[in-house]
Amino acid sequence: MQVPAQVEYEKAASVADTLTLLERYGPVARILAGGHSLIPMMKLRLVHPEVLIDINGLSDLEYITVSPDGSSVSIGALTRHAGLLASDLVGEHFQILSDAERVIADAVVREWGTIGGSLCQADPSEDLSAAFAALKGSMIITGSGGAREVSAREFHTGPYETVVGPAEMLTEIRLPVHSGGRGTGTGSAYVKVSRRAGDWAVGAAGAWVRMAGGQIEDAGIGLAALGATHFVAAEAEEFLAGRDMSEDVLARAGQIAAENCHPPADQRGPADYKKHLAAELTARALRAAVTRARGRTA
Repeated sequence: MQVPAQVEYEKAASVADTLTLLERYGPVARILAGGHSLIPMMKLRLVHPEVLIDINGLSDLEYITVSPDGSSVSIGALTRHAGLLASDLVGEHFQILSDAERVIADAVVREWGTIGGSLCQADPSEDLSAAFAALKGSMIITGSGGAREVSAREFHTGPYETVVGPAEMLTEIRLPVHSGGRGTGTGSAYVKVSRRAGDWAVGAAGAWVRMAGGQIEDAGIGLAALGATHFVAAEAEEFLAGRDMSEDVLARAGQIAAENCHPPADQRGPADYKKHLAAELTARALRAAVTRARGRTA
């Protein structure tokens, strides 16, 4: 039977209280949100926190709102996966997130697991990290000295590592709203290959595009489990900008993504197979995003 090591427990009453507790205990403390990643790692003795700070009571961090001018959507870090999937606002503007949430774990995990917890876990196979990178979002990190904003593409510094300091916490994700939604020139999509439903990805790709006529004006591509730096296929994005849409262009973007990622060989497959997935899934995600940008069903 897998049992975590003994740990002290604190229940935070507010964001300020959480930060006070983090400062008191230092790097031996870990925040407990949904716990679906942290607790299994504790059972396997892969992480050994001495103190857990439970933030599940912080309902003020569970929200999805649009800015007064409509230019951005803000997602509270304690928002549950199920809430993100059920949100009409998210479904209208960011179909990539709806796509991703449908293939994350199962209904039980999605009801309790949190967006912020998934991002801070920083697993290289994490779906939302790739999706938020594709959308070119930003993360709000709060400490006792105030809040700072960090690009989603700079948030992860390596496997299971982020820029969040020992006395800081992720409180919000912000996403730019580039248009009014489906059929108005932008579209996004997420595709994934896994060994079984709800499992971690063998490989996954998310794409966002802005179209003008038949031309791709701008694009964002995120890759999960495929060894892409910061989850991003930056070279493929640069290739797409300003190009006329064609199947050859999408295929070439996929090839470029594959050439610039460095997937590890592991129990989910060899590196050359994962490179093949990087090319194929990038092209598929882009194709679906373009279709949606043109107002069609993907």
